[in-house]
Amino acid sequence: MQRSASRLTRILACAAVPVMLVAAGCSSDSGGSGDSGKTQGQDKASASAATPSPSQSTKAVEPARFAKLPDVCKSVTAKTTAALVPKAKTKNGTPAVSSDLASRGGCSWNGLEDKGVKGSHYRWLDVSFYRYESDAALGSGQERAQENLAKELAKVQETPGAKNIRTLAAPGVGDEAQAVAYKVRKTDADFVYASIVARTGNVLVLLSYNGTGYSGAAAPTDKTIVDGAVRAAKEAVAAVAAANK
Repeated sequence: MQRSASRLTRILACAAVPVMLVAAGCSSDSGGSGDSGKTQGQDKASASAATPSPSQSTKAVEPARFAKLPDVCKSVTAKTTAALVPKAKTKNGTPAVSSDLASRGGCSWNGLEDKGVKGSHYRWLDVSFYRYESDAALGSGQERAQENLAKELAKVQETPGAKNIRTLAAPGVGDEAQAVAYKVRKTDADFVYASIVARTGNVLVLLSYNGTGYSGAAAPTDKTIVDGAVRAAKEAVAAVAAANK
């Protein structure tokens, strides 16, 4: 099947318009930054992730478990990003803009795999980290991350235009995690999404993975997308611990 270069260019341009996630400067999900995913929460969570001013209180709080974040674009292995996003435009990922890499950061991958007469497969993966410091007035870093996990999960569950939303367990991902699966219709295609909201100590890991099919190619199954998101989230969580050894 023959498609003009202008047709693919238009599809990619439309597909890269954010719809979802929670990262401010990052792009993410296919509905997010290019339906791609969006690191859509980057600057929304950035305010709370930033280190607060010292409190006047002498109340003792539990120290924050992690003092730094890993390089987000290296937090998911090259093997995994290649499997989840074949033909990624930038194999090493595109970092999100951050004014404080010690507190927040993000990275995304997206690409269109052309299968010729069998159509094309579009995929987007987005990862964001938010680290919270312990503060006598606000609580420990772990408590603050836990509170924000609930807020970020609610944001995903209220994604505009989302259909067939399901919240699932994400066992084995950090100290606690939830996965949200749903679909969004755009660019004349059904995008299948899976977003993971996870906490490891005082760090939140927000991950979105999605994809669709064009020109006759079928959209990926829910299981394919959810399993891929969980795989990447486990690696991202492990990268936090490794960066703090």
